[in-house]
Amino acid sequence: MSHLIQIFLPFNVGDARQMIEIEAVESELLDRFGGVNINSPAKGLWDSGAGVERDKIIVVEIMTEELDLGCWHNYRQQLERTFDQDEILIRAAQVSQL
Repeated sequence: MSHLIQIFLPFNVGDARQMIEIEAVESELLDRFGGVNINSPAKGLWDSGAGVERDKIIVVEIMTEELDLGCWHNYRQQLERTFDQDEILIRAAQVSQL
């Protein structure tokens, strides 16, 4: 069964360094998985308890047959360091092609 992997990256308009890092992620995933989809910009909203928090994000998606949880865990930690984030969301869902 195929898996859809979604990576939620921070997106700040005008941050040239961040755009270089996003392009590096896109290139790496394209080389590794043979394809990548970019959904941007998107907006993330959540209730922090002290009010509604807002983020601009880019959602990077890939499809893969294999799901190596350890590899994705390590990649998430690498992205958190690269983008200087406390947490980056990566999620996976099993999908069937219709």
